[in-house]
Amino acid sequence: MEKNLHKDAMKMLKLTSRTFYIPITLLEPKLKKTVASAYLCMRAMDEIEDHQSLDLRTKYYLLRSASEFLNGPFNNEAYHALLEPYKKELPEVTWRLGDWISLCPDEAVENVKASTSTMADGMAYWAQKNWEIKNREDLDDYTYYVAGLVGVMLSDIWEQIAGNKTNRELAVAYGRGLQAVNMLRNQQEDDERGVSFLPDGWSEQDLFTYAENNLALGEEYMKDLDNRSIILFCKIPLTLAKKTINALKSGREKMSRTEVETTIDEIVNERR
Repeated sequence: MEKNLHKDAMKMLKLTSRTFYIPITLLEPKLKKTVASAYLCMRAMDEIEDHQSLDLRTKYYLLRSASEFLNGPFNNEAYHALLEPYKKELPEVTWRLGDWISLCPDEAVENVKASTSTMADGMAYWAQKNWEIKNREDLDDYTYYVAGLVGVMLSDIWEQIAGNKTNRELAVAYGRGLQAVNMLRNQQEDDERGVSFLPDGWSEQDLFTYAENNLALGEEYMKDLDNRSIILFCKIPLTLAKKTINALKSGREKMSRTEVETTIDEIVNERR
């Protein structure tokens, strides 16, 4: 049963993550299972926030309710009852939140649940505000909930399972940098759904600077890493983010698949 669930989780990761699937597969077995569980739990919430047809009130209701379910012993039946009216709209990764929680090793599951709960609560808050980012503080708050928090959770996992201590403030910056690059890459899609993550008075160049400054702090974060599989996990998305910035600045929408694959091969095969 557990073996089948692990296979399902890896298939779901491959379907839902362009950036993190390969880095997760490179982690040591226990780290791999833990981070796969955490990613899918958070992806389950992300799919609600980003859904094209759900209205803001429904997003708020589902995210806040899911956040509460994650605060205590997870009741899968009650969670399914919550989602039932929206089952046709929501993807499998969201419906199967209970499976992803059950995949997580016992020593990390409360951390993963608590982090996912906090993320869902923050997403609900910003959905209710229709993602109206007024200033730098708003941008920092939003990017904390959807990405910086992930960095902190991962740092907790690195320490708990691999004994690798890292700086939590730099972990937040690492996550923010990756998220800011996603914002830059997805600006056209966001515009089409009437959402802008640029604070009032900011230009696109300001967001590039925000992304680059946080990615630079992400480089500092990596200096604390001493586990090769964790180094690979963190280095691949960071390198892809920096190369994506270069592609965007040159007028391209994103890196090509060949460029992505070549970059990953170079990182995996380089000597430490």
